[in-house]
Amino acid sequence: MANTVRVAVSWQHRRSHSGEKPFECTVCSKRFTTSGHLVSHSRIHSGEKSYKCHVCDKAFSQSEDLNKHMRVHTGEKPYKCHVCDKSFSQSSNLQTHKRHVHSNSRPYDCPYCGKLFKTHSKLKLHVRIHSDAKPYSCRHCSDCFRWLEQLKTHLLKSHNEGTWFTCDICQIKFGSKQVLKVHVQRHEAVKPYVCSECPKRFCTAAELRLHHSVHSEYKQFSCCLCDRVYKRKMTVKRHFKKCSVEHGVTCVVS
Repeated sequence: MANTVRVAVSWQHRRSHSGEKPFECTVCSKRFTTSGHLVSHSRIHSGEKSYKCHVCDKAFSQSEDLNKHMRVHTGEKPYKCHVCDKSFSQSSNLQTHKRHVHSNSRPYDCPYCGKLFKTHSKLKLHVRIHSDAKPYSCRHCSDCFRWLEQLKTHLLKSHNEGTWFTCDICQIKFGSKQVLKVHVQRHEAVKPYVCSECPKRFCTAAELRLHHSVHSEYKQFSCCLCDRVYKRKMTVKRHFKKCSVEHGVTCVVS
C-alpha cells in the first residue's frame, strides 16, 4: 500500500512539471492534474455547497473559498505589502494595491490631454472630465452627476435618502464610508502610503500620486492661451485665471 501511495504521489509531482492534465470536466472541458481537483471543481456546476460558515451560515462549494471568507469574521490579513506594510485579506487585493500604488507603469493614456493611467477603468473615469458626461441621475429630480459619490451625497442632503457615516471622534457626517475612513486616518495620523523616492507618507493613494510629481520633470497640464506647462492641475488653474485677464478672455475653469 505504501508503494502504491508513493507511486501516485510521484505521478502527481511529475504532472506539476510536465503540465499534463488528464482529468477533464464534462461540463466546461477544463482540465486538472488530479481527480481530487476535478471533483472539487465539479461542485461549481452542481451547485453543491457543503462548506458552511459557522458564524453566518454562508455556504461555499470549495474549502479554500470558505477559508478566504472566514477572514471577514476573524479580521485576518495575511498578505502584507513589503513597501508600505499595509495588509490585505486576499492575495488579489494585495496585487491590485501594488499595481495601483507602487507601480510606475501607466500604459493607458488619455486621448484628450495625454495623462497616463495604470488601469483602463481609471482612464474611463478620467475621460468624463473632458466629455462632461454625467451618467448618474437622481430619480427624484432632474439633477445629474459625474461621480457616484456626488449622487449619494445629493440624495442624502436633498432627499434624505441613504445613510450618513458619522465620525466617532468629531461627529462630522459623511455620505461615503470610504471618505469617512480617510477622515479617521487623519485623526489617528495613519499614513499607509509611502513615497518610493523619499520618506514622506500619505493617507490616500491619490495624495501619494500627487506628491510623485515633485520627483518628476513631467508636466502634463498646459495653458490653452500661452502654452505654458505645469506639473499640477491646480497650478495651471491659478495661472489660467491670470492669463485670461491678460488676453482679455472670459475665465471659465472647471
